[in-house]
Amino acid sequence: MIMVSVKPLFVLISTLSLFLAIVLLSPSRPFSQPSQSVNSLNMLPIRSLSRGKSDIWSVKRIVEWRPCKWWLQSHLTPLPAKSNGYIRVNCYGGLNQMRRDFCDGVGIARLLNATLVLPKFEVAAYWNESSGFADVFDVNYFIKQMSGFVKVVRELPPEISSKEPFRVDCSKRKGQFDYIESVLPSLLKHHYISITPAMSQRRDRYPQYAKAALCQGCYSALRLTKSLEKKANELLEAIPKPFLALHLRFEPDMVAYSQCQYSGLSPTSIEAIEAARGDDRKPWTGEAARIWRKRGKCPLIPNETAFILQAISVPTNTNIYLAAGDGLMEIEGLTSIYTNVVTKSALLSGEDFKSMHGNTKAALDYYVSINSDSYVATYFGNMDKMVAAMRAFKGLYKTLFLSRRAFSEFTSEGLEGKQLMKALWKVHKEDFVMGRGSALPDCFCEFKL
Repeated sequence: MIMVSVKPLFVLISTLSLFLAIVLLSPSRPFSQPSQSVNSLNMLPIRSLSRGKSDIWSVKRIVEWRPCKWWLQSHLTPLPAKSNGYIRVNCYGGLNQMRRDFCDGVGIARLLNATLVLPKFEVAAYWNESSGFADVFDVNYFIKQMSGFVKVVRELPPEISSKEPFRVDCSKRKGQFDYIESVLPSLLKHHYISITPAMSQRRDRYPQYAKAALCQGCYSALRLTKSLEKKANELLEAIPKPFLALHLRFEPDMVAYSQCQYSGLSPTSIEAIEAARGDDRKPWTGEAARIWRKRGKCPLIPNETAFILQAISVPTNTNIYLAAGDGLMEIEGLTSIYTNVVTKSALLSGEDFKSMHGNTKAALDYYVSINSDSYVATYFGNMDKMVAAMRAFKGLYKTLFLSRRAFSEFTSEGLEGKQLMKALWKVHKEDFVMGRGSALPDCFCEFKL
């Protein structure tokens, strides 16, 4: 009888001990709202969650975007004997925004049968910039490569150079904008106009020769000056190989512009963001803030970027070149996980770096990014679109845009830990397989593998 009663008691005690051991040794739940909190992500032992899974680049793609044959292999439509006048493109913003506008301007000039004048880089004081088109791009090479696509001149004839161009600002035009209907009359009347391209255009109405001029100007004819390309090559050679170029956006102005709220940021970051907000960029609150974030409008914090990189099985010992502007905040959230991170300021000599303006620094990031072994962007801005398209042009397809929207949706649904990583892996795998965001559709055609 004694033996019968002791055995069940022993089993019961053993079971309770095992249960307590499991509870005590199990990792705590990591976070509840990772899209809004910095510190919560740091609690997750994420290094171990993606082991044993192949990285994102080994996944077989179904679709690639390649330069359209009609652009590269078609016979050029002869340029008309007489031009309708001269067009100068006024370009505003950072280097890649100005490059985008200039690409559009090349297509517009051919569309309107105009002679293209070298663009004017209009840079606000905010950018702390003074370099012009010829300081960044090889003018002689551009003119040579555009031969047969559109006529380009360095200087205007004397009878025109003495007067200012008639200004046509299309940048704020709403809806689908048609240049033939709206701009050609001004060109025919004044013979010399300056134009700021519209954000939305009816390129579907462009004849193929105008599209070809745009594509040629954007991807074949623009290369850096010899001195700048030499410096970019020096930087490229100094980066440990192989490497991933990461375009990370979490600067004060970027966060302020997004109107998003974050918890857990350092006092220094909070102060910098508040200083950049001004009166017209107050953050969303309440339900509006939740909807805004869920739509993927909020920049990823560096430690969120590190989490997603691990979810897609990018090893933590990967060499990473950080393509980013000045003032990047909370960078420790990335470098504490990915320790082999290098920047241009660390690889270039102090004097070289100090003498550079914003455009030349951006040009270096662009050059390194289009020549990197792989490229990952946390945003989908002008640089990212240009880099992705140029990498497709060069046949480099290890390119991926991290999904802020997916990250926000999953975390708002309460996913965390391994479940969150699996969900993020699935979304980014599908994007990579289908080549989403890899190139601009105007010049590239879908190619099924």
